[in-house]
Amino acid sequence: MVIKYKLIKESHDSMARLGEITTPHGTFETPVFMAVGTQATVKTLTKEELEAIGSQIILGNAYHLWVAPGHEIVKEAGGLHKFMNWDRAILTDSGGFQVFSLANPKDISEEGVTFKNQKNGDVLFLSPEKSIEIQNALGSDIMMSFDECPPYPSTYDYLKKSVDRTIRWARRGL
Repeated sequence: MVIKYKLIKESHDSMARLGEITTPHGTFETPVFMAVGTQATVKTLTKEELEAIGSQIILGNAYHLWVAPGHEIVKEAGGLHKFMNWDRAILTDSGGFQVFSLANPKDISEEGVTFKNQKNGDVLFLSPEKSIEIQNALGSDIMMSFDECPPYPSTYDYLKKSVDRTIRWARRGL
């Protein structure tokens, strides 16, 4: 899958810029508003309504789709585009934020994060590689790297370790 970015215009007075991203499911300008379809649906809006308002990309979430219905089920259905009847671009979040905000991580290590599924209490493990595997199975156009989301407040030393670990995780997810 090839993604292309083209810089269209850059402000000389600020850091603002206008760009264009091309994915296998369409081209859209940046900056862009992404409708949130966390669990493969944008609540309260139909596909036709999203198209009518000019939505060019939807944000899905690897964590939620892994937990339910399961990335394998979405893959068997032909990927997230077919599963949700959306033929435009989809960006999937890695699930990192949800692991740290919803699931109360039990163990954060260089390998990944062990945590409890908030729906049924099962112990799960998510690594950078697993996050990318899930997003690949979903058929995402743009995938986000698994990241550690440290709590607030955190010490400088903890934040530095967290950022360094996130960089190493990003390299492993390539």
